[in-house]
Amino acid sequence: MKSLSLRKFELFVAFRYLRARRGQTVISVVTVISVIGVMAGVMALNIALALNAGVKKEFQNRILGATSHVNVLSSSQRTISNYTPLVEQINRMPEVLTLTPSIYGQALLMSDFSEQPAIVKGMDLTRLEPFPEFLPHIIEGNLEGFSELERVSNVVIGTELAQTLGVSAGEQIRAVGMRGELSPLGRMPRIETFRVIAIFESGLWEYDSNWVLLSIPAAQRFLGYSSNEVSALELRIADFEEAPEVATRVKALVGSGYVANTWIELNRPLFSALELEKMAIFVAIGLIILVASLNIVGTLTLTVMEKSRDIAIITAMGGTSQTIMAVFMLQGLIIGLIGTLLGDVLGSVAVWYFNSYEVFQLEAQVYAIAYVPFELYPSDLIVVSLLAILISFLATVYPAHVASRLDPVEALRYE
Repeated sequence: MKSLSLRKFELFVAFRYLRARRGQTVISVVTVISVIGVMAGVMALNIALALNAGVKKEFQNRILGATSHVNVLSSSQRTISNYTPLVEQINRMPEVLTLTPSIYGQALLMSDFSEQPAIVKGMDLTRLEPFPEFLPHIIEGNLEGFSELERVSNVVIGTELAQTLGVSAGEQIRAVGMRGELSPLGRMPRIETFRVIAIFESGLWEYDSNWVLLSIPAAQRFLGYSSNEVSALELRIADFEEAPEVATRVKALVGSGYVANTWIELNRPLFSALELEKMAIFVAIGLIILVASLNIVGTLTLTVMEKSRDIAIITAMGGTSQTIMAVFMLQGLIIGLIGTLLGDVLGSVAVWYFNSYEVFQLEAQVYAIAYVPFELYPSDLIVVSLLAILISFLATVYPAHVASRLDPVEALRYE
């Protein structure tokens, strides 16, 4: 009970010292500056971490929306031959949601208005129909007739590519294949006409401006593949974070003639750069909080000088050095808590506003996204808050120690 009474007394005195009386305006101003400094540092760090997390999440979602989680490739050849037994074998794995054979190639697309190199991808979209979240986001036309092999094959192209070529759904384009047919004059380029039945938008400029989707049989005919050849087997799994473990099990299942890579490996440079940037941001803006905490040192030092008479009286009435230290440490901690709370609130509101209203627009051709996204995770908010409070607390140690060592006789001598 006595200990509880002491804590209440120390807390009361600490709050009392935060409220400046007449003639102590300097202390009040410095206290407000200390709170604003901590608040600004916490708010800036929360916004910066939210920016990093938002960009990472946006790229991750868009990459996963356009590519597979795990890819199985032949280790010795350019294509996978007789792939049906392999598909049946991998499909038995419980983690696999979809398995799509795919063919990749290159072509030069031409319209009446323009021409553009593109990546041709042959795939079976019917395998993705039970999982509509994996299907391309169609903004014009539809996928009806996509899998039918006709004299003029149906294709789906990206929105940026359609804009470059000046075509819309229902119009035709010509394609020149890089793997042509052999003739007495050598290998001649393969030229074929396609009908654009739909236009998709992935949100990633690289895909929207370069990809052409067509059925497996149409891609085999255009690229000169046989009917049992594909370039890769693309797997989508229940939890994309488990892609490395699933890839390891797939390699053990299919044997040494194949390799399996993941979406993480294919995009490692991007995500490594984002992680490094997050660390740099945390250190750089964390220093702002550290500098702001120096204001707390200054505030408490001024308070110790101003309140030397009060300290002497508390000591004379039986207050211990621990009591004096607790008063000033609580005072600094309160400043840190108020600044941290304000920084968290203002930072969260700013993040919500920036993300909801897409305040910072970008050039999609340069940055692959149309605006700067923000995503503030609770874990980041907690870490920033604990860091700010810890730094604020450590800033109180020296001034509080000086106050506890004050000699009450010297302090009262000239009063």
